[in-house]
Amino acid sequence: MRVDVLGVGFDNLTMAEAVEQGMKLIAEEGCHYVVTPNPEIVEVCRENPTANEAVNGADLVLPDGVGVVKGARILGTPLKEKTPGIEFAAHLMERMAAEGKSLYLLGAKPGIAELAAGKLKETYPGLVIAGTHDGYFKEDEPVVEEIANSGADVVFVCLGAPKQELWMKRYGPSTGAHLLCGLGGSLDVFAGVVQRAPAVWSRMGLEWFYRLLKEPRRIGRMMKLPLFLVHVYGQKGKKKG
Repeated sequence: MRVDVLGVGFDNLTMAEAVEQGMKLIAEEGCHYVVTPNPEIVEVCRENPTANEAVNGADLVLPDGVGVVKGARILGTPLKEKTPGIEFAAHLMERMAAEGKSLYLLGAKPGIAELAAGKLKETYPGLVIAGTHDGYFKEDEPVVEEIANSGADVVFVCLGAPKQELWMKRYGPSTGAHLLCGLGGSLDVFAGVVQRAPAVWSRMGLEWFYRLLKEPRRIGRMMKLPLFLVHVYGQKGKKKG
């Protein structure tokens, strides 16, 4: 049973449970995909039915950040905890490395995925990097074919939302991978070109503010945060009514 937050259904799992489910999906036949919406993406889904369908159609929908968790609590349907995409990916890679699974990195600016691949191989020695491709491509089919030929078990799709969610829904089965994960700007972090907020900021629920200080150009996107809360309280009012 998923927890509904403004029309997006979130799986109510701890991080450990989410990673375990991810590993099960890798072992299963067919193609599956994971999305990690934050309040900004939830707002996009409210305005874009196609994005909403792609997000809700995922096999795992994980709350990326404290905003969604607070929203669910306000609505009286609390989630167990936040499960940020980048942390989910890190735990998943640890498990994948232990089993010799292979990973394809898709997204970011030219050179970033390769840099990330090198660092990830150092961090997770048993992890097999099947290939990389930047996110600046005009035709999808050649990229899909390249992934399919790589034989990757898992693909990290880092194209930004909602593009990555739409891409996974449409092209996922053709990649031959068992699991695709939409992870936004995670490759920049894995490559070491962008720093995550210190743990104390995350514990205080202020990771978004740290990112804003580091990247002031995000101010337009951040304006969706107060709008998200307005809509959450609006939904709460309708429930009472």
